[in-house]
Amino acid sequence: MIDTYRHKGMRKNMLDELRQKGIKNKKVLEAMDKVPRHWFLDQAFLEIAYENKAFPIGCEQTISHPFTVARQSELLNIKKGEKVLEIGTGCGYQTSILFFLGAKVFSVERQKELYVKTKKMLSELRLRIHLKYGDGYKGLPTFGPFEKIIVTAGAPIIPKPLLEQLAVGGRLVIPVGKGKQIMTVIDKVSENEFNKQELGEFSFVPMLEKKV
Repeated sequence: MIDTYRHKGMRKNMLDELRQKGIKNKKVLEAMDKVPRHWFLDQAFLEIAYENKAFPIGCEQTISHPFTVARQSELLNIKKGEKVLEIGTGCGYQTSILFFLGAKVFSVERQKELYVKTKKMLSELRLRIHLKYGDGYKGLPTFGPFEKIIVTAGAPIIPKPLLEQLAVGGRLVIPVGKGKQIMTVIDKVSENEFNKQELGEFSFVPMLEKKV
């Protein structure tokens, strides 16, 4: 996979735009600089891969806007070595960002075609990701609890299993709602106590359920 000076320049412009939009976390910006977004897109999008847009990746799914990836990553506030569960692997772009933030990444993908394609690519990139094919609503109870959980699709509700798999002191970042979603941050204070923040409107493809 090639990363030309042209693409590095485009990536720098993307990072400048993210800073202008309010992304301040240096570790997030550094991780996004390390991961060439164009590797995760069809050749047809090579010249526009670093625009702040979502693009199709197959199976009626999309790669999120760079700002959305940066914002969710910033809200997670990952510390090196933390176990992070990602619901919705997609093309693996956000997954790779989590890896370069120092997380031990566990990721679930519901679309079999995307799962197979992305598993192969992440393996070629030699990224140590625990990638599973399954129902994101159920999480990965075998591997929990997780310090951080990120959901990369619009959820009509906050799945109870994800709250159960979140470690005490952990954080869940999830877009909630139908149509447009509200970015929601949930901190687990104790086994039965949670703090919730709602941080603005975003647009995601819907989270699929009960099909695995």
